[in-house]
Amino acid sequence: MASWCVRAVKQSYSVVSSSSIIRASPRLLCTAAQQKSGQGLEEDQHAEQSAAEKGLAEEKGQLEEQLKEVTDKYKRALADTENLRTRSQKMVEDSKLYGIQRFCKDLLEVADILEKATESVPSEEVSSQKNPHLKNLYDGLVMTDKQMQKVFAKHGLVKLNPDGGQKFDPYEHEALFHAPVEGKEPGTVAIVTKVGYKLHGRTLRPALVGVAKAP
Repeated sequence: MASWCVRAVKQSYSVVSSSSIIRASPRLLCTAAQQKSGQGLEEDQHAEQSAAEKGLAEEKGQLEEQLKEVTDKYKRALADTENLRTRSQKMVEDSKLYGIQRFCKDLLEVADILEKATESVPSEEVSSQKNPHLKNLYDGLVMTDKQMQKVFAKHGLVKLNPDGGQKFDPYEHEALFHAPVEGKEPGTVAIVTKVGYKLHGRTLRPALVGVAKAP
């Protein structure tokens, strides 16, 4: 009887143990499934994050390229605007300086006539007291010519009257002829037939000259 009771107890313990194992097995399986699912979710999140970072990097590169292009265009536009402003300012300044150029050319003819008039009077007639009226007229012409030259200089109009022996300058002189002249070096001004003028450093009318050449 006692041995039967021991076997019954052992069998009951085995049944209870088996039931516990059976009940515990679903929990273990669920935990393993959750762990596996969590690992897959992390991998998916990591892949999505990598793709997002790659997209952002590409977008950043495109934006930087666009910014570089816009900056380059802005700098070019700024340089063009500055060049335009400089040219416009120079044009305004030139118009102020050379706006009277045509008027000055017309006055040069008057200055030439005055110069010719004073040169045409013989020096002995002026120095003597035979004809005081002629002397007064001559003195008036000389004073008028001097005053006109002062007005010319005030407005930047300067006479070009090259001295004998001065080097011929094609920007300031116009050669009427070339001839061998004794005592003159070749390529120098030998004679001035008509004076020239410069307006603010720009040749308004070249001086008409004869140039010496080698014999």
